[in-house]
Amino acid sequence: MAFDSFAEFLAMGTHAPYVWSAYGLSFAIILWNVLQPWLVRRRWLKEQVAQMKRDAREVRKS
Repeated sequence: MAFDSFAEFLAMGTHAPYVWSAYGLSFAIILWNVLQPWLVRRRWLKEQVAQMKRDAREVRKS
């Protein structure tokens, strides 16, 4: 194994701040790439439902 202990693994020698911030940033970007399209689609569907309700009200008034 490359590290003698788990604490040494977490410390990554002297590179821990760089390594763990790179992992954190990568995870955040991947999470955003998954969530953002889902949130946009959800908002679009809500807008479509609202538009359909408005159209239905206009048809009933006519």
